Amino acid sequence: MQRESSAGRRDFLRTSGVLTGLLAAGSPLALFAPSRAWAVDLTTLTSAEGAILLAVCRTIAPHDGLEDAAYAVVVRAIDEQASRDESFAKLIREGLATLGRGFASADEPTRVEALKRIESSPFFQSVRVSTLQTLYTSPLAYAYFGYEGESFSKGGYLTRGFNDLRWLPEVPEEDSGPVPGA
Repeated sequence: MQRESSAGRRDFLRTSGVLTGLLAAGSPLALFAPSRAWAVDLTTLTSAEGAILLAVCRTIAPHDGLEDAAYAVVVRAIDEQASRDESFAKLIREGLATLGRGFASADEPTRVEALKRIESSPFFQSVRVSTLQTLYTSPLAYAYFGYEGESFSKGGYLTRGFNDLRWLPEVPEEDSGPVPGA
């Protein structure tokens, strides 16, 4: 009985991985997160596969200032789907193997070219959809982009800073164009 338990633990450790990282001090995510260190446990993918997948996600949706932690949320979502669907897990593993271990450490133009070669594949399309759906609905990405969330429950946008576009310069009134109703 004890032997089965230790074999199960070895199998678990062999077939699972972890992604880890640190948030940059002063980044919007560091202000939002409870700690600068982050880790994502993977149940289906290995650590190496997770690192390649993270690089794929970052290449599909590149945001230079966005921390890897936001992309790790996407990797975790794909890993969870792979743990529930064996055919999806096979698709992801085969796609990652096609890209190779050097993909994660390659420079961006090399990664882009590699992904262009497989962009019509089911692997690429699945990862692209998962990346877009998961990344842009993540509170980590919301914090980075400054999105405050839906506004209806908080009184609407007009009373909550609809015109607080701090990233645009102020326009002098004389250059603002015709005034409606004047």
